[in-house]
Amino acid sequence: MQRYFAIDEKLNISDKDKHHIINVMRMKENDNIEIVYDSCIYLCSIYEIKKNNVKYNIVKKIENNNELNKKITFAIPLLSEKKLDFIFQKCTELGTYEFILYDAKRSMIKIDNKKNKKLDRWNLITKEASEQSYRNICPKVNGIYKLDDLVKLDYDLKIICSTKENEKNIKNLLQNSTNCDRIIIVIGPEGGFDPNEEEFLLENNFQSVSLGNTILRVETAPMFVMSAIKYETMR
Repeated sequence: MQRYFAIDEKLNISDKDKHHIINVMRMKENDNIEIVYDSCIYLCSIYEIKKNNVKYNIVKKIENNNELNKKITFAIPLLSEKKLDFIFQKCTELGTYEFILYDAKRSMIKIDNKKNKKLDRWNLITKEASEQSYRNICPKVNGIYKLDDLVKLDYDLKIICSTKENEKNIKNLLQNSTNCDRIIIVIGPEGGFDPNEEEFLLENNFQSVSLGNTILRVETAPMFVMSAIKYETMR
């Protein structure tokens, strides 16, 4: 069944979603859809479809929570659009709660305007991935932060994924941090963190962890971490 996120408390959906129902899914009257608002899911039945409009009634509220019991935020460096598209889509499917884009010294691209249209596009990607994967929430992509902004954020656990030799790996840290519900994980840029940046984060209560003996691409690392977290929380 197709799922959509409402744009207001009256369970209205966007014109783009209506277009999707009419022209892509080719739904008909009496077909059912699911609409999510404020993490709640509602089963709705379509009773009228016109050229540019869809009308539906609420059938019932569905008691179902597909979210992880931990809220995971990824701080992702500025990368090429293709790589960021991939990260936002796949990590949303795996259960990421929120994304923060930040500007590292070794970031491959620069975006100065916090209200850049690219952010709107990336938030659309997370919305569509949330609908596809039957999420209860739609992760937001926030940006653009500096490292000074990241260290001021309040989380139960703050992690840096480091390429340096490290005895502490992500598995051990997760198993010893069962009471940490809000976690932020900082992924380094291509080429790794500038040494001063990594030291700055460590001085501000971040913990450095290894993702194993191999060096992962920057777009692979967050998926690896999310998979490990999902595995641990499902046990």
